[in-house]
Amino acid sequence: MLTSLGIVAILVLAISGAPIFVVILAAAMAGFAATDVPLEVIAIEIYRIADTPLLVALPLFTLAGYILAESNTSKRLVNVSQALIGWAPGSLSIVGFISCALFTAFTGASGVTIVAMGALLYPALQQVGYSQRFSLGLITSSGSLGLLLAPSLPLILYGIIAQQMGVGEPFTITDLFIAGALPALLMITLLSAYSLWSNRHQNIQLQEFDTGRLKAALWEAKWEIPLPFIVLFGIYGGFFAVSETAAVAALYVIVVEMFIYREIPFRQVPSLLQKSMMMVGGIILILAVSLALTNFMIDAQVPDRLFAMIQERVSSKLGFLILLNIFLLVLGAFLDIFSAIIIIVPLILPIAISYGVHPVHLGIIFLANMQIGYFTPPVGMNLFIASYRFKKPVTELYKACIPFMLVLLFALLLITYVPVLSMMLLR
Repeated sequence: MLTSLGIVAILVLAISGAPIFVVILAAAMAGFAATDVPLEVIAIEIYRIADTPLLVALPLFTLAGYILAESNTSKRLVNVSQALIGWAPGSLSIVGFISCALFTAFTGASGVTIVAMGALLYPALQQVGYSQRFSLGLITSSGSLGLLLAPSLPLILYGIIAQQMGVGEPFTITDLFIAGALPALLMITLLSAYSLWSNRHQNIQLQEFDTGRLKAALWEAKWEIPLPFIVLFGIYGGFFAVSETAAVAALYVIVVEMFIYREIPFRQVPSLLQKSMMMVGGIILILAVSLALTNFMIDAQVPDRLFAMIQERVSSKLGFLILLNIFLLVLGAFLDIFSAIIIIVPLILPIAISYGVHPVHLGIIFLANMQIGYFTPPVGMNLFIASYRFKKPVTELYKACIPFMLVLLFALLLITYVPVLSMMLLR
């Protein structure tokens, strides 16, 4: 009786639009109460996640991303890229893919990339001869292109959850960063190749290589250019732990944007701190109650039963991966990436490991799907952000994004079924 009432109460909370952490917490409490486990377990889980040293990286990288999004970093990034390769065929579209990927990797928020980079790239793309549909599709699909690159917050979050579960082969957050490099490069390369092919008959204007223009762009961005190298060499070179890299990156961004460029006034700092820490606080709260629910599901052998049910119908690793991709693509279109990671990873990780999928490879597959889900019709988040930003009907965005989605789906197939792409650099 108690279990039935608990399920009904949870459904009512979910349907009525209650915050997701409330729904998850209610499910954990109902589960523990039904099995006579003291509810103090939930408080223990909240303390355990708060005591995780790696969690320090989340607020620091988030603050750095919010500061970069409020500054003119996006403009300087595009100027440098265009001055460097603006003479090459398809250069501006390639600049768009690379710039959006780097910007998303640091800001961690796909919608921010569309708003910040779209204001620069959309008119520029049309000015040199790209069609309106192609320009809209490029910006909308590129808004989530950097989720596999360091220091992506979703990658860190996946790593924290997977490590807390303690199943499968052990790995580090740095392993995830390394594993995501080649798949991200594959996606950018395939999108760039599609851009060249689809615009082969267009009269796209190119600009001559100008050493003076390049020097001016590099000088203007001289303080921001070192940032990716600090993060990448710090992490990949083993000089800093992830949390230490986050602290260095946040301090560097604060000094550069506030004291050197002076684009972030002191009066704006409280607002940025509030916005960034509200986001981090929401993630940590959801993460804490989700781990409590995960413990209940493990005690109740939910993953084992789910695995047994799937194994009756799917006997091969290949079949499981096909079903996983379909499920994650649909999930990514309806659920934001942080909620999806926190809620779904504890369920699918033990099952994937049972089918022989490495947890690092699963993380790359998971985020590659979420990346495409951001602009998957009919309700992908980026579609509505781009529709609002560019004042275009969302149906027009559907048509614009479909070719880019097909290219990325092909990349997803390679990433999923050729695990060496993700695991090669680790081995």
